[in-house]
Amino acid sequence: MEDFKLKISCPGSSEIKRPKPEYVLCPKCKAEVEIWSDEVQAECEECGTIVRKDRSNLCINWCEFADKCVGEEKLKELKG
Repeated sequence: MEDFKLKISCPGSSEIKRPKPEYVLCPKCKAEVEIWSDEVQAECEECGTIVRKDRSNLCINWCEFADKCVGEEKLKELKG
């Protein structure tokens, strides 16, 4: 029951479980690059640079239940 309750109530994982687009400026050409909230990186369509988001503020970096909340495979992918 506790696992089920955690999955419903954890607000930090909602952007991973229900992805939405985010926009980051390419450091090389300053074009806007779309990176989905459950992705780590994307390629800039203007210049081909691989752009990474700052993921240091995500709950998966400090929450002891992150592997249960988002899944072990997704957690490994997001942490790189």
